[in-house]
Amino acid sequence: MSYAIIRHMKRTTIFIPETLERNLQLYARREGRAVASVVRDAVEQYLTNAQGAMALPSFAGVGASGRSDIADRHEEMLFAALQPHDDAVAVKRSAYRRPTRAPRSSSRRRR
Repeated sequence: MSYAIIRHMKRTTIFIPETLERNLQLYARREGRAVASVVRDAVEQYLTNAQGAMALPSFAGVGASGRSDIADRHEEMLFAALQPHDDAVAVKRSAYRRPTRAPRSSSRRRR
């Protein structure tokens, strides 16, 4: 309950389905708590879990390159060794062309 040390709280309005609101009231009553307290705890727990899911992998930042420009130049550094495909290596497009249709016969008479 880290919000307990906060002196000022902001009032907000949320819209939830009636069944969820009914379940929320029943839960708060069973726990002997105010609905607002249950909602605050639920939102805080949700945001804490969501931030953990977005955290960097455990191996991030383990190396020390001594460079301070990596964040700004990461794409340039990652793709520096890549070269565009050479024409000799590229697949010839002519192999994928559709066969041409035979011309229509002129036996049909136009009106």
